[in-house]
Amino acid sequence: MLSLTGDSIDVGDHKEAKPVFDLDSVQLLRMAREMESGRDMSGNELNGVPRFCLGASVHPEADFIEPQLVKFEKKVAAGAQFFQTQGIFDIASLRRFMQYASQFKVRILAGIIVLASARMARYMNDNVPGIIVSQPTIDELADVEKGKGLRKGIEIAARLIRTIKEEELCQGVHIMAVGNEGIVPDILEASELASMPG
Repeated sequence: MLSLTGDSIDVGDHKEAKPVFDLDSVQLLRMAREMESGRDMSGNELNGVPRFCLGASVHPEADFIEPQLVKFEKKVAAGAQFFQTQGIFDIASLRRFMQYASQFKVRILAGIIVLASARMARYMNDNVPGIIVSQPTIDELADVEKGKGLRKGIEIAARLIRTIKEEELCQGVHIMAVGNEGIVPDILEASELASMPG
């Protein structure tokens, strides 16, 4: 179960939806752990006991990393067993984060977003909370011939995955192909991804 606070309604595609703030991601993790003990949030006994593998998100490329690290620790304390990162475009940020995260007994999956064009990269920077596409990545996408942006995006994603694997930075990756899910096998082949460490 991946516990997320989620993005603001105004950046989503269901503008008529109403925001709900009953629980944040840390409280949701605590609630799930409580359910595993056989009780609901009010302390009532459950008829049966669920078992979860609890996950949460983290943003290693945040402009100010300290609040992310504080929230990361709170999520670990609340029961998170694995984390998916926001999209990673700066491998140095992931390296720094993993130096910190390696002291905790949790699994980290690096988020790999496949970009189809420089325009898509700029759009994500401007409109998608938590995404920071580096300028070198945007420039690399901008330099390709028209119609070959997705191929370049696959190449960039595969390169990131290979680096993560070769350096054994984390336990896996979460590939986000954003409407192009059919290309995931191409990414796996290009990244020579057979297995990840751990």
